[in-house]
Amino acid sequence: MFIAYCCILVAACLPYGWAVLAKTSAPGYNNKDPRGWVAKQDSYRVRNAYAAHLNAFEAFPAFAAAVLMAQFAQVDPQRVAWLAMAFVGFRILHGVFYIGVQQALRSLSWLGGFCCVLGLMAMAAMKVGG
Repeated sequence: MFIAYCCILVAACLPYGWAVLAKTSAPGYNNKDPRGWVAKQDSYRVRNAYAAHLNAFEAFPAFAAAVLMAQFAQVDPQRVAWLAMAFVGFRILHGVFYIGVQQALRSLSWLGGFCCVLGLMAMAAMKVGG
């Protein structure tokens, strides 16, 4: 479970990486009004990095819960690790595609991460219920 727990740590830090990228992508960042500053930006990179930041926060709770559910249900740790690593990979790609304005690839990477979460939860449910 070490790898899966490390993936939770990476996924927890990922939103902050996108936020740093958003805040450093244009001059004049104002920490007194960060949301107002983002709203005024003309740069799609700033807006999309900020959107990736918010979306990473949205995806994190379900992922963390799924890994912990799988661990509690004693799902095969190697399966959990692979799905957790895949989730992190998909979420990194999601942010890259968001910033690069690749809508179709962004949506596919979002779906890939979501399927990893569903897979972890389903394996936990089957292990406990079966």
